[in-house]
Amino acid sequence: MKFPKTYTLKEISKIIDANFVGDDDFPVLGMNEIHVVEEGDIVFVDHPKYYDKALQSKATVVLINKEVECPEGKALLVSDDPFRDFNKLTHHFKPFETAASSIADSAEIGEGTVIQPNVFIGNHVKIGKNCVIHPNVTIYDGCILGDNVTIHAGTVLGADAFYYKNRPEGFDKLLSGGNVVIEDNVDIGAGCTIDRGVTGSTTIKEGAKLDNQIQVGHDTVIGKKCLIASHVGIAGCVVLEDEVTLWGQVGITSGITIGKKAVILAQSGISKSLEGGKTYFGYPAEEAREKLKQIASIKKIPEILQKLKKI
Repeated sequence: MKFPKTYTLKEISKIIDANFVGDDDFPVLGMNEIHVVEEGDIVFVDHPKYYDKALQSKATVVLINKEVECPEGKALLVSDDPFRDFNKLTHHFKPFETAASSIADSAEIGEGTVIQPNVFIGNHVKIGKNCVIHPNVTIYDGCILGDNVTIHAGTVLGADAFYYKNRPEGFDKLLSGGNVVIEDNVDIGAGCTIDRGVTGSTTIKEGAKLDNQIQVGHDTVIGKKCLIASHVGIAGCVVLEDEVTLWGQVGITSGITIGKKAVILAQSGISKSLEGGKTYFGYPAEEAREKLKQIASIKKIPEILQKLKKI
C-alpha cells in the first residue's frame, strides 16, 4: 500500500504514538506485509524469530517491539505492540467506506461491459471493457478488473484476508487494506472467493481460467494462462507461475511457489514449493509416476506378509 504522499518518520510516529530511531525527516512511502514489501515501506515484526528477516528485507522502516541495532539506510519505529500499530496505520490510510448504493458512484465501468441484476460494486472499483458480471457477484472496494473478464454468479472479490494474531483474550484480526487485480481475458466461475491483499494485491494474471467454488487467499499471484478446476483451495502469499494446471480439490499451503507449467493432479496436497514442467500427485505431493509406484508397492504388502508367514 503506497501512501498518497511521502510522509516523514516523525509524522508516522505521531499517528501511532511510537518512538523512532532515525532522522525526523526520513521518508516513508508506504506500508506492506513482509511477502510483498518494497523500498520505502514500513514492515512490522513482533517476534525475535523474525527480526532478522524484517531488518534485512527491502523495507526501509521496521515497526518492531524492541529497540535493536538499526541497519544502515533504514529506520525503526519502536512499539510495545507492532501488530496493533500496523492496524492503526491501515485504518488511518485505508479507512472503511460504507456503501450508499449497489454500484458505487466512484466505480468506473468500461464500454460494452454488462452488469447483471443484484451485483454489488464497491467504492473505487475499476472494470474494463466488454466484461460480463453475472448476478449476485460482489466486488469489494478498490478491486481492478481488466478487459474481457467474465465473472459468474455468486463470486466474491476482495473479502478480508484470513490473518489473525492469537492473543489471550481471543484472535485479533489484521486489517486488510489491499485489493484484488484481475487482468484481461480472465474467466472466474460461480461461487469463487478471492481475498484481497493485506496491503498489496491478490492478482490473477491475463488469460487464467478458474472453475466454480475456488478459494484464493490474500496476496496470492496466479500467473498467465493458469487453469484451475473446482474445489481448489489456495492459501495466502502463494505464487503460481504461468500455465500451471491445478485439478479438482487440490490444497496449497501458504507462502510457496509452483513453477511454470507444473500440473497438480486431483486431491493432491502441496506443502512445499515445486519445480515447473512436471506432474505431481498425492500428499505430500511428489512426481506423479513416483507416487503411483509407491502406491502400487503398498498394495503388495499383504502379499509379502503372507509369503513371510509361510517361510
